[in-house]
Amino acid sequence: MKMFSLTCCSTADLPLEFFRNNDIPFANFHFIIDGKEYPDDLGQSMPFETFYKKIADGAMPTTSQVNAEDYEKMWTPLLESGSDVLHITLSSGISGTINSAIVARETILQKFPDRKVVIVDSLGASSGYGLLVTEALRLRDSGSSLEEAQNWLEKNKLRLHHWFFSTDLTSYVRGGRISKAAAMFGTILKICPLLNMNTAGELIPREKIRTKKKVISEMVERMEHHAENGLGYSGKCYMSNSACFEDARAVADLIEARFPRLDGKVLINSVGTVIGAHTGPGTVALFFFGDERVK
Repeated sequence: MKMFSLTCCSTADLPLEFFRNNDIPFANFHFIIDGKEYPDDLGQSMPFETFYKKIADGAMPTTSQVNAEDYEKMWTPLLESGSDVLHITLSSGISGTINSAIVARETILQKFPDRKVVIVDSLGASSGYGLLVTEALRLRDSGSSLEEAQNWLEKNKLRLHHWFFSTDLTSYVRGGRISKAAAMFGTILKICPLLNMNTAGELIPREKIRTKKKVISEMVERMEHHAENGLGYSGKCYMSNSACFEDARAVADLIEARFPRLDGKVLINSVGTVIGAHTGPGTVALFFFGDERVK
């Protein structure tokens, strides 16, 4: 028996079937590209291949977060059915959408004073955020109460590691995160920045690594160093990629060979249109549970 309803946002970057099959409503971010607005609806309105091809051809998409009215619309039928709600948001370190969720909760609970809406800041993004949603689903379906699920998520969310690398620095220049000169030298030297999420859920550059082969190897080394029980890690491992599936597959193959006790194969998803508007094509991300993150 479900003790609560579970909701999230589209930026959890999991397959549409995951949300449909597990009865998890999600609120859509939006993006604008070539002067037209689209919902971030997991590739339905615009296939990921089309989206990243447009960026590669010079398009510069912008994004907008979920507003309070969208959250109210998503939660109303759940509360009307007598269910409490556990909502997990995209990291407050990269988006203000949690503020819209809080406003929506204050408004909607005036209509449903006997119900509860609990909001958890994932401090994560893309399929790392999605991995936390997957754990919330496990808790929901195992009969955990709303409070038990909330407590587990708050206690464990900083054990969820996010490691990223990029082979294309163009979008980082467009977004003002690196200079044109730095990108030019980085491209000439074949530098692939390695980044991760800190304790505030912000994306932080950690190391500049020359060549894709070396950064792939380093990413797997970081997992061996940080994963729970090291090479004996038995949890789930998710990845996401922005139009560079073969690079993600190369990382996944190394992980599956080195971590024989994984809970299933590495799940490789697409970086969605909102996160991808900022990373551009060429980004590979890895997510797993381990020791607590550092600042």
